Amino acid sequence: MARFGTTLVAIGATVLAAAPLPASAHSSKLTAQVWITTPDGTQRLADQGRVAFDQKRSDAGTVVVDPNRRFQTIAGFGASITDSSASVLYRLTPRARDAAMQSLFRDNRLSYLRQPIGASDFTDGPAYTYDDVPAGQTDYGLKHFSIDHDRAQILPLLRQARRLNPDLRVMGTPWSPPAWMKTNGSLVGGRLIDSPAIYRAYAAYLVTFVRAYRKEGVPIDTLTLQNEPQNRTPAGYPGMDLPSWQAAEVIERLGPMLRAAGERTKILGYDHNWSEHPNDAANTPPDSVEDIDHYPQALLAKPAARWVEGTAYHCYYGDPSAMTALHNEFPAKDIYFTECSGSQSSDPANTFSDTLKWHARNLIIGNTRNWAKTVINWNLALDENNGPHNGGCGTCTGVLTVASDGTVTRNAEFYTLGHVARFVKPGAVRVASTSFGTTGWNGQVMTVAFVNPDGSTALVAHNENDEPRKFAVQYGGRTLEYTLPGGALATFVWRGHSDDRPIAPTGWTATANPAADAALAVDDDASTRWTTGVGQQAGQYLQVDMRAVHPVRKIVFDTGADLGDYPRGVTVTASTDGSRWRTVKAAGTGQFVEAAPGRARYVRITLTGAAPDNWWSVADVRAYR
Repeated sequence: MARFGTTLVAIGATVLAAAPLPASAHSSKLTAQVWITTPDGTQRLADQGRVAFDQKRSDAGTVVVDPNRRFQTIAGFGASITDSSASVLYRLTPRARDAAMQSLFRDNRLSYLRQPIGASDFTDGPAYTYDDVPAGQTDYGLKHFSIDHDRAQILPLLRQARRLNPDLRVMGTPWSPPAWMKTNGSLVGGRLIDSPAIYRAYAAYLVTFVRAYRKEGVPIDTLTLQNEPQNRTPAGYPGMDLPSWQAAEVIERLGPMLRAAGERTKILGYDHNWSEHPNDAANTPPDSVEDIDHYPQALLAKPAARWVEGTAYHCYYGDPSAMTALHNEFPAKDIYFTECSGSQSSDPANTFSDTLKWHARNLIIGNTRNWAKTVINWNLALDENNGPHNGGCGTCTGVLTVASDGTVTRNAEFYTLGHVARFVKPGAVRVASTSFGTTGWNGQVMTVAFVNPDGSTALVAHNENDEPRKFAVQYGGRTLEYTLPGGALATFVWRGHSDDRPIAPTGWTATANPAADAALAVDDDASTRWTTGVGQQAGQYLQVDMRAVHPVRKIVFDTGADLGDYPRGVTVTASTDGSRWRTVKAAGTGQFVEAAPGRARYVRITLTGAAPDNWWSVADVRAYR
């Protein structure tokens, strides 16, 4: 499925060289190198040179990067070499195909591929699996299992991709088991026959695939059981209803089989949308009602979850915040984002711009800010007619478009992926950064930050506004300023060091006067805010409860993007028990007010001045040891 777009930009055989990272910046001069892509396409991962951090504060909205507060480890970024992708790439001359592959895996450093196990909707030919037998026959022993279909085009491309980027990982996902395992005897629709013998056979089928691909030089890092298991009526292409209880039956057999085979392949559950589409929910069978908008939770609550590494998500309904909600329920389980396609806009002239903006907000930044270890697009390459395909999506676009005349075009997905894949290496860790923009669009600057295994920091920023927007980045007490063109996506990379030791705001609560929405000041989300809602008056306050006594070297009250809402005079008091209070040193005007509470559990900031025409807002509160 897909609904978001890209425009096409012709390129020749010349490929972009991967730009070097800035030199080490432990000296007094800290600089970031900047690359930018604009929605009009005039700049595409264009190197903008370096911009310096300096010691001064900025009067622009300032994003704070805290590299010592860490979240998930990144596994990689990429797409899928579907049958269709392989087919169109093989229409090129060997030299042109090599150039296209180098641009993807050496220059853009794509590092994760999700491979269909058998046919999907993007197949240049009839649907198939690796163990098809005549109708009415079965093959429990998998004597007819064969991956010969993939040896012609798919496996050679996968091996080439691994040579070009040795960090590449591969995921396997079936769109359907062999028809003889299903209730309707067809690759389209139906579900697994409810039989222990079938569950064992399906698990064995998946293990046999993993072993066969390893023998071909393509290890399978992760495995899902079924693409979009709640899409029970696929539009003419392979698919299947796989309720969580049947998934658990397969996993209980698959986990031990993989271990016995000596495979380290990790099992992921679900592999469907951020939220269940209402049409899927309406067609839920009576034996699967626990899965309605609750499938990942239902699966992870079962005993089979001991074999499940994490959950995989798609983009076609809901929003990325669903992944954070799941993480909060099951923090020990990983989250992967495994499919989203661009799609041609109603006005093709807008496709590049529309895709750049939507994918920047929701996939590149929205996914990673919501715990995703991967961002994987759908087709790596398609032709100029958005195919070939059997059923399914007729407007989907690929990372590349390969036209019938041999022209290769880099679509917006190439650049959105490139803004992370080139600069955020597998093994990088997402770190804290304030972000004012939202996945739904609010016209502000949205960011996400990472620290690479080599110690470099990468900040990805998107200006959601159509107009240029000046903003600042603060890191370790230093600040840089930059003006992002309207709608632009940028990556900043630097080598530096920060001694800041942030305190995670887990479980923090807040009270305030006026009282409404005080929790928004401590929700670890600078795109939301507590605000007075009326002009500033002496005595208005915000009080934060950090749940425990901490040695607090510094606490910061951040106004956020609404810079006019800064407080006109404050006092800050602190307490260890909520009864005995002491006034502490406070300083700052504009976006940040800082105080040094020392040992404290409670900190209160109270207005001493008045500004009848200006509200007072706090978007984020940060504390440091």
